[in-house]
Amino acid sequence: MGSGTDEDPLLCERDGDVEILSFNIPKRLNPLTEGLQQALRARLAQLREEAEAGTVRALVLSGVGKSFCVGADLSSMGPAGGSDGGGGSLGQRTASAMEALSNRLIEDLRGMPFPVVNAVNGPAAGAGVGVALAADVVIAARSAYFYLPFMPRLGIVPDLGTTWFLERLVGRARAVGMSLLGERLPAEQAAQWGLVWACVDDAELRAQAVSVARRLASLPAHAAREIRAVYESAASQPLVAQMSHEAARQRELLDRPEFAEGVKAFMEKREPVFHRNAAGAGPRSP
Repeated sequence: MGSGTDEDPLLCERDGDVEILSFNIPKRLNPLTEGLQQALRARLAQLREEAEAGTVRALVLSGVGKSFCVGADLSSMGPAGGSDGGGGSLGQRTASAMEALSNRLIEDLRGMPFPVVNAVNGPAAGAGVGVALAADVVIAARSAYFYLPFMPRLGIVPDLGTTWFLERLVGRARAVGMSLLGERLPAEQAAQWGLVWACVDDAELRAQAVSVARRLASLPAHAAREIRAVYESAASQPLVAQMSHEAARQRELLDRPEFAEGVKAFMEKREPVFHRNAAGAGPRSP
């Protein structure tokens, strides 16, 4: 998806009220360089501001070339490591960088005020798996696969939220198996496991992702935050407590104009038309 040169690590396009962002370091299979992460975080911050005016209502994230994202930029993690040449061991410097930048990137994606669609156009490897799974809806090209080389190749654990996402999406047995064995999980199998929403032919990926994003853009402005929050609550609460939580959200949401419009549209046998701003959006998800 997209085109360009390695000089700009992130490509930005707009299709109506859908923003399309593409990792643009194709010669290196789109590693998470510091520059790419900073550019993505900066653009996401701009999009959050635009969302308040209703000019952007959904996001598609993908990669240029044959890869979605291969994870950490290992070339920058040698003994001298660290872009600032700071002191401390490699582990200390890397952990500090994760806390300051990489982890914040995942939080940014999970906290966007509108739905996020990841179009996985090729391999998602290492930390790239965490980035891929941070979206609300993940669509993978048939040639794509998910690969966790952390432990079998490097002796480290998956990061950028990968363990959190995997256990919730595919269960403990499959998450641990993927992490220990380091076998590639093809897109079709990922869809069968429930790791992604859909697997589509490579040539159809962009059109499918944008089509889904347009559908999501028509939802109530608070949809993404509310749905993320209610399911994350469900993952940590017993049934009775979760039903109480659902009732509490309905207490607030049924009094919003979106519900009134939905009922009116139902009675009039038409599609609902929701306001195009994020005012009063629901609770932020973690």
